[in-house]
Amino acid sequence: MKRCLTACAAVALCVSLSLGAVGCTHMNRTQQGALSGGAVGALAGAGISAIAGGSGTMGALIGGGLGALAGGIYGHEKSR
Repeated sequence: MKRCLTACAAVALCVSLSLGAVGCTHMNRTQQGALSGGAVGALAGAGISAIAGGSGTMGALIGGGLGALAGGIYGHEKSR
């Protein structure tokens, strides 16, 4: 059941990311970095958490938050 939920979350994330990529043209580098980092972090967090036997949802939330923070910082530094 956990694998099914993780797979469904990954598919939903990929679809939302591909649809959201269309709107990235009007975003600055900080916003683009935060969006990309959040998406990658959520996917990685859910996957790692599911493999480790934890809650995929909690892993996605923590990974998404940390990824968005790191991506925002990286994007901000690139725009300098």
